[in-house]
Amino acid sequence: MTETRRESRATPDHPEPAAVAWRSLAAVAATVAVVLLGFASRYGYHRDELYFLRAGEHLAFGYADQPPLTPLLARLASTVFGDSLVGLRVVPAVVAGLVVLVTGVLAAEFGAGRGAQVLAAGATAASAVLLAVGHLLSTSTVDLLVWTVLSWLVVRALRRGGWRWLLVGLVAGIGLQNKTLVAFLLVALGVGLLLVGPREVLRTRWFWLAVGLALVLWAPYLVWQASHGWPQLELARAIAAGGSGTSAPAWLFVPYQFVLVSVFLVPVWAVGLWQLATAPRLRRFRVFAVAYVVLVVVFLITGGKPYYLAGLYPVLLAAGSGPVLHRARAGPGRGRAALPWVAVGLAAVTSAVLFLPVVPVRYLAATPIVDINYDAGETVGWPAFVRTVARVHADLPADERAGAIVLTRNYGEAGAVDRYRAELGLPPVYSGHNGYWYWGPPPEETGTTIVVGHRPETLSRWFGSVRLAARIDNGVGVANEEQGAPVWVCRERRATWTQLWPQLRYLG
Repeated sequence: MTETRRESRATPDHPEPAAVAWRSLAAVAATVAVVLLGFASRYGYHRDELYFLRAGEHLAFGYADQPPLTPLLARLASTVFGDSLVGLRVVPAVVAGLVVLVTGVLAAEFGAGRGAQVLAAGATAASAVLLAVGHLLSTSTVDLLVWTVLSWLVVRALRRGGWRWLLVGLVAGIGLQNKTLVAFLLVALGVGLLLVGPREVLRTRWFWLAVGLALVLWAPYLVWQASHGWPQLELARAIAAGGSGTSAPAWLFVPYQFVLVSVFLVPVWAVGLWQLATAPRLRRFRVFAVAYVVLVVVFLITGGKPYYLAGLYPVLLAAGSGPVLHRARAGPGRGRAALPWVAVGLAAVTSAVLFLPVVPVRYLAATPIVDINYDAGETVGWPAFVRTVARVHADLPADERAGAIVLTRNYGEAGAVDRYRAELGLPPVYSGHNGYWYWGPPPEETGTTIVVGHRPETLSRWFGSVRLAARIDNGVGVANEEQGAPVWVCRERRATWTQLWPQLRYLG
């Protein structure tokens, strides 16, 4: 108790937080959520969303490629809103709004006034990564909120100590049930405490109780992984080797950080990083500067994706907003004071065009957007994809249609067939990709197999007859993963599905 009172006493090196401008921050957060919902129905489902919808029908303590929280959210959305794309994206819109709100509150924790709090919230709202993950439901969507809330709770716990560490442990445990990436943040913060302190935190029972709480909440997923041979580790190796659509060469990792928020907002977060590393008033929170450096090194070594650092930018923007706004206001001329807001406006426009479906889909192929934003291409063409598969199925002889199945190369293709197959009369779909493989092989009595994406030389090992029946065309010329993919009709299976199923498994 004495320790907690001592930690909460204000000093020049440890200032008290400013009053939170709740109304202004809530207005910025609500605006972001409304904008995201306004664009939610343009283009279509993302491949990951289609996968999560199916995974939500197979609720478990874990999956080969992720913990269970995001599939659970997809299940809840489909239960409440039915087969609604907008309904599925209510959660990410709300999550994005909360990220914006908490960033502004973080700025207040660092002593920023109302204007700087709004600047921090606005910079986050205008950031490329916030709009990208807020537009669709993904593990990264929830992960960004977890990192932001954890940053805020760690700041409060470092300031006041005591039972507040339990809130850190609670949010960390929930976050670990969404994405294991948060474990890297926790370890990096621990390294920061050891290197720059305040080390007395490590001697309090509340800190270790928080660690225990997080581990208890994470335990069901760890047990699932252990009982299934740790597929998450195999997946991590595949990602590090470039086996993901969003993988990037290691040399791009550092340059990517300058566009992850926006090139216009680099000065804000860079000042925030410098403040956290050097400012005496933020000495108690220096762990965040150390954590940033530690994570850059770790992700470079392990082949992490460039966006893995996204969750630390809200705290950097929060730390930098006050000094940047103060310097702008102190400079000569009225125009200088407006520069931070101009930067936010420019960032908002460019981020929206590149990471929201602003451009009509028929013009998308003529722009560089898909080259910059991989996920934009993965939200285009799924209904056309499934209609092509349905035409191939309809062209089968009547005696073959009843016993046919669909086999796809990846979970996005399988998820698309699952989403639309009832209305198009398609047979069940199977895939060896990630979680789909764990949901089992087709029944042995199945006959003709409609296959999407696999190579003919591979199919010739599994079937005696392999015929090209169609090619996928999304109709708008967008060069995504499915465009031009072959659709095969395969007969005369050479082995049982039980024998073939291990050969179809792959993680990536």
